[in-house]
Amino acid sequence: MTIHDFFEAEYSDSVNQQNIWAVLNAITKAAVSVSDDLKKAALLENVLGSQGGQNVQGEDQQKLDVIADLAFIEAFKSCGAVTGIGSEENEAFVSFDTETSKKADYVVLFDPLDGSSNIDVNVSVGTIFSIYKRLSISGESTDLGDFLQVGSKQSIAGYVLYGTSTMLVLSWGEGVHGFTLDPDTNLFILSHRNMKMPLSSRLYSMNEGNIKECEPGVAEYIAYCQSQENDFNGPYSGRYIGSLVADFHRSLIKGGIYIYPNVPAAPKGRLRLLYECNPLAFIAEQAGGMATTGRKRILEIEPEALHERAPLFIGSKNMVEKAMSFIS
Repeated sequence: MTIHDFFEAEYSDSVNQQNIWAVLNAITKAAVSVSDDLKKAALLENVLGSQGGQNVQGEDQQKLDVIADLAFIEAFKSCGAVTGIGSEENEAFVSFDTETSKKADYVVLFDPLDGSSNIDVNVSVGTIFSIYKRLSISGESTDLGDFLQVGSKQSIAGYVLYGTSTMLVLSWGEGVHGFTLDPDTNLFILSHRNMKMPLSSRLYSMNEGNIKECEPGVAEYIAYCQSQENDFNGPYSGRYIGSLVADFHRSLIKGGIYIYPNVPAAPKGRLRLLYECNPLAFIAEQAGGMATTGRKRILEIEPEALHERAPLFIGSKNMVEKAMSFIS
């Protein structure tokens, strides 16, 4: 079953079905394009490597960051159902000010290529996205308030994983479903219906190079994971890819916890609330998992800025709750 057929059969809001499908269809088209670019990147000139500058986050911008960003922006602009976008790669939101776009119902926030520093070494990367119903007046230009919505208000959240296969995982609040790209037809086919995250596992994911910079509770939880006195009576396995989408996808399939805490150099954390934390938190909860800052539910945070950051503890429910118990 294609993603279009599945969406048409399962999405319950018939009034908004056509418009929201236009947004999803734009995502699938851009994802196919980016997937093709990634497959051929090593064979093309001037595609791999750094762009030579930094994005608004202060991170080295890869050439494929820019290529992916432009592909998704163009897809959203031309679909007719998106009034504006916010991207991790752009300092300000972009308003599509055509007459059609001003009347459109949705805004999209996205990270066009999460983990892009791993491209040169052929490691999985991804696209993360959130779709929100606009709050501003239809017929006028979108404004910042459309983008600064609490995560629980997402209409659809999802990600595309570009790995051994290209997979689109999403939720519109009625479970989590996965679709795998058929390379022969360039169609996303339902491959994982109603995905559920295991309540616990022996897998944890964290950049432990910063462990001495973390607050004591985080270090104590990692020590618990490595001890003989945990719930599995033996050390967990550490798994850290460095691509958030890939680390999260493993937890979704096999269970586990991903931790990116705040440290003195980044007191508010490093991950972007609107482009990374919110959409993955929405998916985690819909799959039976949990996502917090270590103290507060991610989907309850009222954002104050487009590029706001947050700490993230996300994954299997029992593991996130246990980690939180170590943090005062």
